[in-house]
Amino acid sequence: MDNITLMEYWINSSNRDYESMKKNFEIKQYTWALFIGHLMIEKLLKGLYAKNNTDNPYTIKSHNLLALAQKCNIELTDEQVQKLKMITQFNISARYEDYKNEFYELCTEEYTTEQINNIEEVRTWLKELLAEK
Repeated sequence: MDNITLMEYWINSSNRDYESMKKNFEIKQYTWALFIGHLMIEKLLKGLYAKNNTDNPYTIKSHNLLALAQKCNIELTDEQVQKLKMITQFNISARYEDYKNEFYELCTEEYTTEQINNIEEVRTWLKELLAEK
């Protein structure tokens, strides 16, 4: 698969996850909304990596958003670094049993709303990078 086709694959998959994140938030499945939000950002980063690497568009197999962003060779502000680190935690916290209960307790409507807003800001930024020629 060439890099542009792979990039489009990741973008399309991320767009489907975005809709799932919103639906899970609407039905108050807050932990899953944040988990899917993480997947959505991960896929956009993998799409960005594919866009920027014509010779080898397949990125590292990682769920660490900061590591993926660094592989994309993009400049990150301190705020973006912090948001990527926070969003990465949603993957771990929703996935592993020993973190699930603690994460469930943390995910109030207020907390989740704040984090969804952060995820959407990161999504907008990454979509802008993906749209650049």
